[in-house]
Amino acid sequence: MFILEQIWDFYVTVFTTAFNLENALLLFGSVILGIIFGAMPGLTATLGVGLLTTLTYGINTTTAMITLLGMYVGAVYGGSYGSICVNIPGTAAAAATAMDGYPLACKGEAGRALGLTTTASFIGTMVGMFFLALFAPLIAKLALQFTSFEFFLLAFFGIMISGGLTGQDLVYKGWISGLIGLFLALIGRDHLQFFPRFTFGISELDGGLEVVPVLIGAFGIPQIIQVIRDQLSVGEAKKFQRVVPELRIIVRRIKTIVRSALIGVGIGAVPGIGEDIAAWVSYGTAKKASKNPEAFGKGAYEGVIASETANNACIGGAIIPLLTLGIPGSPPAVMLLGALMIHNVTPGPMLSIEHPHFIMEMTAILCLASFAMLICGLVLAKQVVKVLRIPPPIFMPVVLALCVIGSYALGTKVFNLYLMVPVGILAYFMQSMGYPIAPLVIGVILGPMADENIRRALMVSQGSFLPFFTRPVALMLLLIIVWMFVSQMPFYKRFTAWLKGKIFKKKITESTI
Repeated sequence: MFILEQIWDFYVTVFTTAFNLENALLLFGSVILGIIFGAMPGLTATLGVGLLTTLTYGINTTTAMITLLGMYVGAVYGGSYGSICVNIPGTAAAAATAMDGYPLACKGEAGRALGLTTTASFIGTMVGMFFLALFAPLIAKLALQFTSFEFFLLAFFGIMISGGLTGQDLVYKGWISGLIGLFLALIGRDHLQFFPRFTFGISELDGGLEVVPVLIGAFGIPQIIQVIRDQLSVGEAKKFQRVVPELRIIVRRIKTIVRSALIGVGIGAVPGIGEDIAAWVSYGTAKKASKNPEAFGKGAYEGVIASETANNACIGGAIIPLLTLGIPGSPPAVMLLGALMIHNVTPGPMLSIEHPHFIMEMTAILCLASFAMLICGLVLAKQVVKVLRIPPPIFMPVVLALCVIGSYALGTKVFNLYLMVPVGILAYFMQSMGYPIAPLVIGVILGPMADENIRRALMVSQGSFLPFFTRPVALMLLLIIVWMFVSQMPFYKRFTAWLKGKIFKKKITESTI
């Protein structure tokens, strides 16, 4: 009976929203605005939801959620536009998409890549919606098992996996890049004792390094320098293919889509993690499971599909702890929490009693937002790809101006520009020496979480590392990290090669007998 009531609430919200002209216009308008926010460097989903939150004061809760979820879904998806077209992720969640999206654009397959990201984002959002509707209490209960020990290991795991996946020649270079990012994240006053670290007396560094200027500088400045220096074309549009992806490409990669969606929902349900980690973990898993892992980073469809499916599935996962525990699962979900409080909706265990239909209403709105994103994405993609026809001498200064605006817009601080330039120069020289940039950015993003949680964990355990081995989830994460490190060692690779040779010889011997 309860399930039937939930299904009825879902359909009522879907039809009343879809057939209400005002709500439909707000939904499509917020999704398009979200795509713009996601595509432009510096205008993130968090900023977009935060700005819209202030404008929803005074309107009814349902209408407010339509605009905010439309912005959220559109912005997470929109980050793929910059990643594919100019190799500058609009959001941190789209950084993994750039690994294979931009090489596809350089091959003349920008339209196909954007079509794949649009379809994968739609499927990921729908899977996240499904789990939000049916499994919210169960996933929220699993998320409660995470304490400071698990949060530290998860952050460190994110840095390690991004370094291991993006190092083209030596995996150590990826790890070194990630550790440099981790060190940069330590700059500023620590959050527990408020003691300044590595600030050199510069007051602007007390708050630490802002992620957006680091993100723009690390990805944007090297790309601008390289294009202008070598007179490269950003991509070739002459081989432009249709945006709507072929059904056979989607069907052949259905296993990757399902796996990535589940990863996105699971990581999204862990409070405080976010879409960027979901994208990287999914990308890494897809590469590990692929029969042709060497194709990743050179224009593999699986890489684009895995990252975009996961970061959009993470939306539904992030809303699960927000609604059931009052703990946001990602930075944009933090803004949603503020919006709910403004509209007198208190997330948590009492939500189902105080507002029994609210979770299904949110699920229905998320479903409609995913359809609006699919339609807007397929329509806008052809227009976005036209950016590839702009000559680099004209286009790259425009990109530079957008990078400057994006960095300055965050807090309207000129210091962010002073931060963006040296980070960009550092990234350029690291890239020229074969060090990947993505782990550095991931280190800056996850560094504060790793630093704060390891210190809090050791305070709670009075300096003992024993909980890392006695807590099941922490032990599992620790074993995965150790295995990831050992599997890249030369002796392990020699041993596995020797073992495979032995097994191969044994099979040949048995077959001849």
